[in-house]
Amino acid sequence: MTIVFDFGAVLFTWRPADLLRRHFPVRAASAPQAAELAQAVFSHADWHQFDRGVLAMDAVVTRTAARLGLAPAALTRMMESIPDHLAPMQDTLALLTQLRALLEQQAQASKLYFLSNMPAPYARALVQRHDFLQCFDGGVFSSEVALIKPEAEIYALIERRYALAPASTIFIDDNAANVHAAQARGWRGIRFESASQLQAELAQHDLVLWP
Repeated sequence: MTIVFDFGAVLFTWRPADLLRRHFPVRAASAPQAAELAQAVFSHADWHQFDRGVLAMDAVVTRTAARLGLAPAALTRMMESIPDHLAPMQDTLALLTQLRALLEQQAQASKLYFLSNMPAPYARALVQRHDFLQCFDGGVFSSEVALIKPEAEIYALIERRYALAPASTIFIDDNAANVHAAQARGWRGIRFESASQLQAELAQHDLVLWP
């Protein structure tokens, strides 16, 4: 059995609207305003290019500030603060630790990997700050390979790199489109909502974790 984890909003907190409310309290004064601004910043093609590793942070700041009328200095501070915002989600981390122990009791072919859309500076920060990431047997950051989910090519790449067998690969992601793309390749997909929901769904795949 192989299990592939997404990072943002699965293993690490990712609340973009909260970021915008903190750094742009006037433009994101209400929850709806913050959600709308977060969509405009983080779902735009410029951010996707940052995820892909082909657009640098300063270029994203320049383009986004001009496009949305945001103060470049404040936008820079927000973007530089993101590694601090990406805190481990303790409930999911506990499940990850249990999974590592469970898989080690099973066949040698049982592995843990990650597949994350992550700009290069944030990927570096996570690896440097969090020793528990060593429990993964490998993984792919989008910025390292110039591909992003839900593009089929990034799933094909991790399959080739680690010789994944789609039918025995479970993919965990909070984004429905990313899960559907994995399922289209024959992977088993779980859309993450909470640690308790994930634990229940893993049990359906014969991965029973203790309370």
